[in-house]
Amino acid sequence: MKPRDRLRIAMQKSGRLTEPALDLLNRCGLTFRQSRDKLFCFGEGEPVDLLLVRDDDIPGLIAQGVCDLGIVGRNVLDEFRCTASEDVAALTEWRPLGFGRCRLSVAVPQDMDYRQPQDLGGLRIATSYPGLLNHWLKAQSVDAAVVTLAGSVEIAPKLGTADAICDLVQSGGTLVANQLRETDVLLESEAVLAGPQALPTDERGDMINLLLKRLDGVIQVRESRLLLLQTSRTALDAVTRLLPGGPQPTLLPVAGQPDQLMLQALCAGEVSWRQLEEIKKAGAREMFVLPVEKMLA
Repeated sequence: MKPRDRLRIAMQKSGRLTEPALDLLNRCGLTFRQSRDKLFCFGEGEPVDLLLVRDDDIPGLIAQGVCDLGIVGRNVLDEFRCTASEDVAALTEWRPLGFGRCRLSVAVPQDMDYRQPQDLGGLRIATSYPGLLNHWLKAQSVDAAVVTLAGSVEIAPKLGTADAICDLVQSGGTLVANQLRETDVLLESEAVLAGPQALPTDERGDMINLLLKRLDGVIQVRESRLLLLQTSRTALDAVTRLLPGGPQPTLLPVAGQPDQLMLQALCAGEVSWRQLEEIKKAGAREMFVLPVEKMLA
């Protein structure tokens, strides 16, 4: 295959990961122009293009070298790694991306007497993830029949085609609607950046390293807040003890007020009203909480 001089990323054409993935790439400074067939997005600012495909196809496209990276659910990536033949290129998870969270779980009918995985022995379990389910059953020393379905897994017990299921769960509402209850979590999943274990040695490798640094900067500050406040030097210790976790705060003098300081702190996560009220009681005033859009370490 002829080497490419542009980085190509595969991502879901439509689905719950599409919009968050595009937003994340935009925050990394990447903009795209979509083709007429809406299957390809050409990178306008950086040599990075997108291939829009079904999520199940993404790991295979990376393994074949058609794409350099992919944004895909960990459940899809791990299922591919469980079922891929030995001659297929090994893939790895380069970064968790923090959206599209769900879990792959076993669920049984609500009236079933279930206490432990061994109670599944001899039963039929419907799933769209036979590789992950077989791996878990083997680890639990459970001999059960795996029924592979492409979709609508949750209705299999009602139809009589399975006794239990193994499927993705978000809120659990679908399980309740089908008189099922969650029993065992096989995998905690979210969107991840997947790729080959070894990066390309040409310009694409340099672009991947640059992209990873930008992703780290965006992800690190996505839930962060910048806290600005004034405090006296005598109250400084009491105020700093109450600051939410993060790097050491920056202190600046206040012009014309030698006993006053301006404090700037990067806080990991939200800053609640209760936290602000406690910090104010300790001696802070003129407090501002600001969102953080970008950070480059």
